[in-house]
Amino acid sequence: MGVLRRMVILGIAAALSLAPASVRTEGAVSVEPDLVAAARAAMEKAARYFTGEVATRGGYLWFYSQDLKQREGEGAATATQIWVQPPGTPAVGFAYLRAYEVTRDRLYLDAARGAAEALVWGQLACGGWDYLIDFDAAASKRWYYRRDKDTGQSQQDRLNRATFDDDTTQSAVRFLIAAAKATGDANLEAGARYGLRFVLESQFPNGAWPQWYPLANHGYSRWYTFNDHAINDCIQVMLDAYHAYGDAVYLERAKLGGDFIILSQLPAPQATWAQQYDYDPKPAPARWFEPAAACSAESVGNLHTLMDLYLETGDEKYLRPIPAAITWFKNSRLPDGNWARFYELGTNRPIYVNAAHRVVYDTVDLRPGYSWQGQYGVEAAVKRYEHLHALGRDASLAEQRRAPSANETAQRLHSRAAQAKAVVAGQDERGRWVREGRIYCEDFIRNLGILTGYIALASAAQPAPK
Repeated sequence: MGVLRRMVILGIAAALSLAPASVRTEGAVSVEPDLVAAARAAMEKAARYFTGEVATRGGYLWFYSQDLKQREGEGAATATQIWVQPPGTPAVGFAYLRAYEVTRDRLYLDAARGAAEALVWGQLACGGWDYLIDFDAAASKRWYYRRDKDTGQSQQDRLNRATFDDDTTQSAVRFLIAAAKATGDANLEAGARYGLRFVLESQFPNGAWPQWYPLANHGYSRWYTFNDHAINDCIQVMLDAYHAYGDAVYLERAKLGGDFIILSQLPAPQATWAQQYDYDPKPAPARWFEPAAACSAESVGNLHTLMDLYLETGDEKYLRPIPAAITWFKNSRLPDGNWARFYELGTNRPIYVNAAHRVVYDTVDLRPGYSWQGQYGVEAAVKRYEHLHALGRDASLAEQRRAPSANETAQRLHSRAAQAKAVVAGQDERGRWVREGRIYCEDFIRNLGILTGYIALASAAQPAPK
């Protein structure tokens, strides 16, 4: 899944150089009405372009050429295809829902509904999703959909396995839960419930989830999978469902997932986690460049999930694995301040895989296109734990729920205003944000979020009418 990159802002919008007379000040908070209006206009222009020109049956890919003829998800796509895997359809849909929540403009609710309906159309009979959906009448026969099952069609040799890789099925279910709540649409609610049954069914008795389900007869996709946060994202689905419906079964399944994280932690001094485990459970390899090893990247996700479960339940057992893992992170840092993706089991030496498919101990001629070293959010996870440990659960929850002070609101509003001005300035006359000659969904999501966030802050900063 692509990481959001900094957008290159082209041109200067003189209309955003607001005179002091156009600024309203409430105590320490300054609200710029002209910027609020410009942000709203930019959001509407972008949404109308995306829904009217970019969308395919309400769904989205990852990026497009400016003439929309070249279209891609993780790979090349046709004009009849959309992507489920973020930053595809569910991710764009969430951006619309947030915009509707703040503005109450039905344009965004209708756009979110369109994205959700596209996902329901492409929901597999098993209840989950493949990476993509194809609306072409002939090409779509490759998959066996829920709607096919409902009308009594035979599966025959059609595909009916869904993936938890890269937050694909998980993001679709979470978005349908949110979209059904926002719209009250019974069809979307049915899709969400059907997807939730699939997530429940695919969980192993020990709390883990595989990469794909139904399970294959061989290969790594059937193993217990942390790679690309598969288990972590499934746990988040369970927590979202619990918050939406109040059914304790979802909380119990989330806790069971946390129990597997505890169970699968490697022994000290390598008290961390592997990307995936076989049924023993022992660390297992996946693709040829993913050896069985202690893995820093996915382990960060486990730290966050354990903290989330502690905050949700108050059970101290979810915090107990964290100090030993932090010790491992501190002892495993590379001289340049990064971490290796993989560490050899037992020796804890950083290991890599070269272009010749060999596991090596140096960084020469490595398999390209993979993150072999990085920060992986380690410091942020450690800082979060230290803060949580110092405050305790009750104070941490209270801090999360606390309304910002006037000074905090002013600082946030000032920071977001600068971002909003840049986003508005970078939009072209058609409502697009073009980067490197392409239109990226991740840019649309980020920029719509910045504008939505600014409008929300500006609204909160203004006094309620008397």
